[in-house]
Amino acid sequence: MANLLDQLKQMTTVVADSGDINSIKQFKPTDSTTNPSLIAAAAAMPEYQGIVDQVLQEARERAGEKASDKEVAAAAFKTLAVAFGRKILEIVPGRVSTEVDARLSYDTEKTMQLARDIIQQYESAGISRERILIKIASTWEGIKAAEQLEKEGIHCNLTLLFGLHQAIACAEAKVTLISPFVGRILDWYKKNTGKDYVGADDPGVHSVTEIYHYYKKFGYKTVVMGASFRNTGEIIELAGCDLLTIAPKLLDELQKTEGVLVRKLDPAKCANLPIEKIVVDRAMFDKMHAENRMAKEKLAEGIESFSKALEDLEKMLEKRLSELPRPQAVR
Repeated sequence: MANLLDQLKQMTTVVADSGDINSIKQFKPTDSTTNPSLIAAAAAMPEYQGIVDQVLQEARERAGEKASDKEVAAAAFKTLAVAFGRKILEIVPGRVSTEVDARLSYDTEKTMQLARDIIQQYESAGISRERILIKIASTWEGIKAAEQLEKEGIHCNLTLLFGLHQAIACAEAKVTLISPFVGRILDWYKKNTGKDYVGADDPGVHSVTEIYHYYKKFGYKTVVMGASFRNTGEIIELAGCDLLTIAPKLLDELQKTEGVLVRKLDPAKCANLPIEKIVVDRAMFDKMHAENRMAKEKLAEGIESFSKALEDLEKMLEKRLSELPRPQAVR
């Protein structure tokens, strides 16, 4: 009997949720996603120190000998995620998601500037923008940035997505892909209700299912990638989703588990669902966001968490830079 991972790959595009290149080699996903926390974790691993040191040395050369270690580290982190992305693209046949600085989540213009810079870095390395997804937080400002970037042929992955209003706004903006956060939704409900949830009762599973049904009912081209899983039960309940991005630990569990995997999400079954269309402009977005306490709290918390991960990464890079020999000035 086939294992659950192999069966899942027959109905869903499996994506590795990791910056660990060795794990990606092991599980052979189609695509891979990264975020600031994953990049920071990978950058701290001894086996990737060579990538980190090269990025730091190149950043120091660009900044000039008068630049402080702090200034060089701040510049280096912007290229580190691309450096890992380039390595990952040597392994996966599909795409890699690279995240914009979470501290820009409420700034449309700066988000677009950084997204263009990321694409330029990849293209300078000979990598087509068709293989890159720019990850942007699903704020109204982030969604508007993605709408313009998609018109420029820059494909976007809207992340930190917790509510239907965010999903509809993303689809109307014609973004390529969204990442609803299953596990973080579950975390919020467990904390606020004191209950445990299993299988289809999991509120994260319910949220992704609702979004998937809405998209397929109304024929949106934006695809759904469930993310942030806490257990394999959530993954099993979302079998058939367009894509699922899964951490190495859960990929391993799926690979080691035999059984019959039943498809739970199927576009063919969505056409006749009794779903009403919602028009989500800025006013409706703000209204629905304010009324959805879980989405409001988890979006703010996620942006804060990713921002802190970036700050910690900058400090780590600054420390590492101080340990590297400074180039001798040319006299």
